[in-house]
Amino acid sequence: MTTINGEVAAGFEPVREAFAANFDQRGDIGAAVCVYQDGRPVVDLWGGIAGPDAGRPWQRDTLQLVYSATKGATATAVHLLAQRGALDLDAPVAKYWPEFAANGKAEIPVRWLLSHQAGLVALDQPVPLNDALAWQPMADALAVQRPLWTPGTAHGYHGRTWGWLVGEVIHRVSGRTPGRFFADEIAAPLGLDFFIGLPTSELDRVTQMVYQQPEVDLTTVPMESIPEELREQVTAWRDPNSFSNRAYQVTEPAAIDFNSPEVLAAELPASNGVSTARSLARMYASVIGTVGSVRLLTPETLASATREQASGTDKVLVAPSRFSSGYMLSTETNPMIGPNSFGHTGRGGSLGFADREHGIAFGYAMNHIIGGPDDVRASSLVDAVRRSLA
Repeated sequence: MTTINGEVAAGFEPVREAFAANFDQRGDIGAAVCVYQDGRPVVDLWGGIAGPDAGRPWQRDTLQLVYSATKGATATAVHLLAQRGALDLDAPVAKYWPEFAANGKAEIPVRWLLSHQAGLVALDQPVPLNDALAWQPMADALAVQRPLWTPGTAHGYHGRTWGWLVGEVIHRVSGRTPGRFFADEIAAPLGLDFFIGLPTSELDRVTQMVYQQPEVDLTTVPMESIPEELREQVTAWRDPNSFSNRAYQVTEPAAIDFNSPEVLAAELPASNGVSTARSLARMYASVIGTVGSVRLLTPETLASATREQASGTDKVLVAPSRFSSGYMLSTETNPMIGPNSFGHTGRGGSLGFADREHGIAFGYAMNHIIGGPDDVRASSLVDAVRRSLA
């Protein structure tokens, strides 16, 4: 039985029970979960192994890659710039990034980048990985890329390209790289252990990720044996030219080793944020309210930031999705508290979100990348939070 460390406020004991069950029954190896309520931590737990090869225990300050949960942090940086009057989300991207106007993109507003409506999920010519990690070559490639559908007419999850698209807007407006802007304006005031571009000095605190191979490869089994509700997705996965595949093949090679120090050190504001669960939750707590003396977004900015911009069948995910200007919104398949929740998931199960109605901010980070419909670790924790509020 895994030892669970940390503290839980009275009434939130179900979260400790669910967290322990994630280790005993659901495959967690090393993980942490944190919940804030009304600006104060009410759950702060961690346990398991941070370095499976060496048996290194997960400590209070262990850092974890949170994949696309990074997008919520980057979106918050954008809304902070908008709140300060430095950025108009309804203005054309080309106002701030003139080169972006190429190939019929002159009228695409910043908001469509944030809400996955720009049609720039893939590149006609992938960029060498080392160039992508260096930033500017990928930004230049996206500036001249033609949209793959008429912008504004549909949405599709820009899983990789979103970071360079939105990050370059931050760069042009603030004069700082997106990782530097986040560090200066969000992480430092809140005292967060959250990095978009990991300093070498922090590398020893980062967990070693473990990837679980699926028991059944749905791309190879006979189509008639696949549940009908999954067949459209599986058809897309099997098509090398589908958006579902091309969206994750924007570099050459397409595979990225996120355990690599070089990858962790780069700034990939869609996918390589490194954080603690505590910092994920603390950031979202400061988006919906005051933490210490810091509140990041005003109620007016928050209302704009979380208003639905796109919903329905996603051209990349081939499933229903909902987005505001940068945040995922709650759906039947997204494990959040209620209809007003907003935040972002990450590959394999990581999750950060906030719910204004209940004053809840949540962060979960783990190093066993499972994913898929059978992975209920995050949703079990969120269900436990929901029971604690009842």
